[in-house]
This record gives sequence, structure tokens and C-alpha cells, in this order.
Amino acid sequence: MTQTIDRNRIEHLVRSAVMASMGGAAPSNASNGYAGVSTKTPPGWVDGKPNLRVSISARHVHLTDEHVEILFGAGSVLEPDKDLYQDGFYAAKQTVMVVGPRRRMLPNVRVLGPTRPFSQVELALTDSISLGINAPVRHSGKIDGTPGCVLVGPAGTVKLDQGVIRAARHVHMNFADADHFGVKNGDMMQLKIKSPDCSVVFEDVLVRADEAAKLEVHIDTDEG
Repeated sequence: MTQTIDRNRIEHLVRSAVMASMGGAAPSNASNGYAGVSTKTPPGWVDGKPNLRVSISARHVHLTDEHVEILFGAGSVLEPDKDLYQDGFYAAKQTVMVVGPRRRMLPNVRVLGPTRPFSQVELALTDSISLGINAPVRHSGKIDGTPGCVLVGPAGTVKLDQGVIRAARHVHMNFADADHFGVKNGDMMQLKIKSPDCSVVFEDVLVRADEAAKLEVHIDTDEG
């Protein structure tokens, strides 16, 4: 059942905990619309309007608490190294080696935190080719039927039976952003890149909306 937990719900719980620890009010449970938008600037807005950031998401790994201890030693927890743009999420100091068929491997793949209910490896197409893994394009958390791999840490190894994906491009946004663009969680958008004689449009950008996200598109290194 842990594998069916809604990803947006997990992110909401994490952000609520972070905001509470900082002395702020937890996000509301409104199903749509930004609570207090008339009196408070929505997260990430600049000069009264959404401010889009496009981030290139390099290969990385999400781990469970159990797998953190197996890979890094009993009692180990993820150690934050660098905060990500989305509040409450970070690149950890820990890295692992990802091993595919015929012992093809990618060393020093960064672990992102916090931990999750299940482990997941996110690669670009060229990464999956290098490993010899036919990683499908999936929305984060939709790992049923995906290939697995072996993770190697300084204290042990973990064999994943599934969880290796190419993460579908997506855009994080709060409900004020969603209202501004006239979309809702689960919709698809386009990302248009304007460049002299070299413009391009990315189709199928999944909307992932919750109360506290900042407007940010995630694409992988190949797309970047």
C-alpha cells in the first residue's frame, strides 16, 4: 500500500512539517485556490506574478529509511548538503553506485531527501543506455512494472526489483500559479523555449500542484 501513496500528498506533508518547524502556519487543505492569496504573496511570486524557474534534474536516487541504513550503516540518516528550490527537499551528502546488467555502473549518483516510502532511481535516456537498462518514462512514484538495479553504498548493497525510470517532465506549482494559468493538478502544459533560430516546445509537461510549491519545471539532463 505504501507504493500507492499520492506523491502530492507526501510533498504536502513534508512542506507542512518544514513550515511548522520554522514557526509558520502549515498549508491549508484547500482542494484548489491559494489560501489567503489576497493578503499574502504566493510562494515564488515576484512583482505580483508567477516567476518560472526551469531546473535540469541530473540522475539521482530516492531511498527508504531501511535502504539508507543498509547502504550507509545502522543508524544512518540522510545528511543534507544543499537545499533544493522546493522547500523541504535537499541533495544529501550521500551518494551510491547504480549497477545495471553485465555490471555496467554509474558511480557517485546523488541521493535526494527526505526519504520516501519506496526507493526509486531517476535517469536520463543516455544514463539508461549506459547502464543497459530500458528505463520507461514514468511519472514519479509510478514504478509498477519498471526494471530494477543494484545500489551499492559504503556499508552494503540493495537489489531493487523495480524503480528505475526516466522521470516524465513536470512542473511544480502552487494553487495560485494554477489559477493564473487556468490549470489543475494532473493537467498537461507546454514549455516553449525561445532562442534565435533554435526555439523548441516541450510537450506533455505534467502539472503537479499543491499549496506550497514554487513554480518550477523539471527536465532531465538530455532535455536540458
